Amino acid sequence: MDDSQVSDRRSPPQNALSVSEVTSRVKEHLESRFSDVWITGEISNLVRATSGHIYLSLKDETALLRAVIWRGTLSQLAIEPVDGLQVICHGRIELYPPRGTYQLTIDRLHAVGTGSLEARLKKLHAALEREGIFAPGRKRPIPLFPRRIAVVTSPTGAAIADFLTTLLSRWRCAEVIVVPSRVQGAGAADELAAALASVAQLVPAVDVIALVRGGGSLEDLWSFNEEPLVRAIFASPIPVVSGVGHEIDVTLADLVADLRALTPTDAAVRIAPDGPQVAATLDMLGTRLQTGLRRRIDMARDRIGHIARSRIFADPDRLIRDRAAAVEQQAARLQRLIVAAVDRGRERLAATAARLEAGSPLKLLARGWSVTWLDADEAGPEPVAHPTTLPVPAMLKSVSGVKPGAPLVTQLSDGKIWSRVERISIDDRQP
Repeated sequence: MDDSQVSDRRSPPQNALSVSEVTSRVKEHLESRFSDVWITGEISNLVRATSGHIYLSLKDETALLRAVIWRGTLSQLAIEPVDGLQVICHGRIELYPPRGTYQLTIDRLHAVGTGSLEARLKKLHAALEREGIFAPGRKRPIPLFPRRIAVVTSPTGAAIADFLTTLLSRWRCAEVIVVPSRVQGAGAADELAAALASVAQLVPAVDVIALVRGGGSLEDLWSFNEEPLVRAIFASPIPVVSGVGHEIDVTLADLVADLRALTPTDAAVRIAPDGPQVAATLDMLGTRLQTGLRRRIDMARDRIGHIARSRIFADPDRLIRDRAAAVEQQAARLQRLIVAAVDRGRERLAATAARLEAGSPLKLLARGWSVTWLDADEAGPEPVAHPTTLPVPAMLKSVSGVKPGAPLVTQLSDGKIWSRVERISIDDRQP
């Protein structure tokens, strides 16, 4: 090794590149070769910035690639990006000079197959079902004759045309309010939820909401499986009829709606009654009402005629005479009842008097009996509990309490005898 070679290793070359120059060359080379790429991977580390941009990473088993979705591009994506979703996305590789890092700027994004979407769908369905959001008992009936109908859908799709054509052919009595919203792509679920909330604020209020969209793949219909829209339908104070996709398409929006229609056309049929049939029914009811009224008029006319031919109108005084005769009959009957009642009373009174007379003390005195009591005037008055009542002589029933010299009064049938007690003897035969 000579001295010049040693000198070259120890001293820097005069033509060294700056960091900016290297970064610029790498940027030019990298971005020119990766300006149109499709990349598949699993979304992770997703962050929604306050500016509206979304920052995320795409990863596989051995590598990780940073990516960004600008706010203006988000509405053009087929599905809403979430962590754990396996996707295939399109974009370009860009290098960010201030940090010397590169990233994928995404402009299109799709789910890889349907496996990951179906897995997410099952997981969300199970979580919402545990909350009772799909319970049949909470579903409300749809009005039979709606006057105001709100339709939440894309104003440019075939679904709104099918719905309105069917609705107007059946029921022209209702006012239809179209609330425009995207029905596909990232952010569509939030738009649909906001549209439902705005319908609830309409004055006067609508009677029913139709949420409709044409058919498509699971990815196309994914907005109707997202949680914001499902919860908005659940919270709606107005009954919601869903008509999403075809008959075989069943979304979470269908399950939470108050009524699921198979298609947008079927939604119109479920909401609107058959106008011609309603008119025919009204005509039939009108005819039946007219016939019934005519029959009742005829019956009333016959009844009036029968009354006019009755005796009351032919001889008005007949009623008065009949009533007077009935009154006289009742008066005579009442008189007989009174006389009979008085006679029975007299008989009962005489019988009672005879029984009283037979048991009178005077009758007993006439047969030789007498009544004796202490002479209260001479013996002195006894205390009386009630001064307002006259004292009643206490008849002697026993010699107990009677002392010699006590004044007595004896009542006979023809008078009284006053006497005094000379002596007292007790009959030994008394018990």
